[in-house]
Amino acid sequence: MIEQKIKEFVTSIEQHKFYEAHEALEEVWFPKRFEKDPEVQFLKGCINAAVSFELIKRGRIPQSKRVWANYLKYRQLIYKIDSKHYNSYHNLVRYLDSKGISIPYLQMDIHTDKQN
Repeated sequence: MIEQKIKEFVTSIEQHKFYEAHEALEEVWFPKRFEKDPEVQFLKGCINAAVSFELIKRGRIPQSKRVWANYLKYRQLIYKIDSKHYNSYHNLVRYLDSKGISIPYLQMDIHTDKQN
């Protein structure tokens, strides 16, 4: 199921349907939201990335930056995930980072996670 939801998430981001992207991963994350598992928290971070993009779409730049910072915080958990979906998660991080770098408001140094 997670592989399909990741595909839906990426497709929605590509179509600038950020709310739908959020919803795709939330279906996986929501039932497990109280778990302290790195994989669950990582998914929460990816959802935050979609929310950040939606906020930019709505012209709410300061709020978008704050939510993007949450993505960056949770994105680091990828290194603690032990999952058969690790490669998909890694590709998802690369994809989201490339999207973030392309947005001037969210530009960051990938190696330090510091925003400009």
